[in-house]
Amino acid sequence: MTDTMTWTQSIVLGALQGITEFLPISSSGHLRIASELMFGDDAGASFTAVTQLGTEAAVLVFFARDIARIVVAWFRGLFHADERGIDYRVGWYVIFATIPIGLIGFIFKDEIRTSGRNLWLVATVLIVFSGVFWLAERYGTKQRSMEQLTLRDGLVMGLSQCLALVPGVSRSGATASAGLFLGLEREAAFRFSFLLAIPAVTASGLFSLPDAFSPSGDGMEATGPQLLVATVIAFFVGYAAIAWLLKFVSGHSMNWFGAYRVVLGLALIALLATGTISAT
Repeated sequence: MTDTMTWTQSIVLGALQGITEFLPISSSGHLRIASELMFGDDAGASFTAVTQLGTEAAVLVFFARDIARIVVAWFRGLFHADERGIDYRVGWYVIFATIPIGLIGFIFKDEIRTSGRNLWLVATVLIVFSGVFWLAERYGTKQRSMEQLTLRDGLVMGLSQCLALVPGVSRSGATASAGLFLGLEREAAFRFSFLLAIPAVTASGLFSLPDAFSPSGDGMEATGPQLLVATVIAFFVGYAAIAWLLKFVSGHSMNWFGAYRVVLGLALIALLATGTISAT
């Protein structure tokens, strides 16, 4: 029988979604862990996807000028070849790079909502991907700016975004790491990562709205007002998180987040091994 979500749960999880969505520590992984640890149940993939609409709205507001400039440049470039600058190209990069996660997310939607949320998997991925961060920081030249972005960069980062379908990976962590491997500056990698997430996360959230009200056994059932409040909280907290992260990564390594992920992953393994929480 599906449990009904309380107001405390929806508020706490909405705030947690806002904090963790943009940091490379996995929002879906944190919501999965927190809901099991604090409330003894899974908030569900649908609840996570819907509250992500709040954090994506934060991206739209934070990058409103950039997005407007890219959209205008894209439309102008369609009809005027002499206006096909970097903003026009970035528009196409986002479109092409979104295709892989759309296809894979649709094909494996049932696995993502069930077996993909096993906490043993989450713990393992948290630790393993901290190593990916270290490698990206170690071998990425970090010399190329946003203006030097290419279609190849967009496609590689788009493919890496598919990994974020597994809780524990982190969308921003996977795509930004790919950007670093490609030689992009940290801030450029994260900026494109945020732009790339907009269509995929928005589509996922809208697609999951009906399931969020009727989880069918794969998560707690939230009411409409609870989903709304959680999403609004995620928006405001997420906006603050974007501002902080872009400032932080301009002068600090992703390894700080990698170290946190290792600690969290090991702690989660300990809780699972001692039977303190259930993996499913």
